[in-house]
Amino acid sequence: SWFGFFGNLYPAYVRGMAYLSARHGVEAAAEFQKIVQYPTLVWSDPVGVVARLQLARALALSGNTAKSKAAYQDFLVLWKDAEQDIPILKQAKAEYARLP
Repeated sequence: SWFGFFGNLYPAYVRGMAYLSARHGVEAAAEFQKIVQYPTLVWSDPVGVVARLQLARALALSGNTAKSKAAYQDFLVLWKDAEQDIPILKQAKAEYARLP
C-alpha cells in the first residue's frame, strides 16, 4: 500500500506565489526555499518539484542569476525523463535559456 503526505507546505507555496505575483522576488524565494529544504515533507507531493521552478523564477526576479540557474538545473534534472513537450518543462527550458 502506498500513501503520501499532500499539502504540508501548501501555505508556503501560496505565499510564495503571492510574492512572485507581486514581483517581490526575495520574499518569494524565501517561501519556496522552505519547501525545497524539506524534501521529505513533499517527496510525493507535486508542490515539491514545482517549488524548484518557482524558486528559480523568484531568484531570477531578485537578480540572483547564479542561484537561479542552479535552481533551474535542479528542476530540469528532475524532469530529464519527462515527455519533452510538457508545457511547464518547455517553459522552464525557455526561461533558463534566457538567463544571462
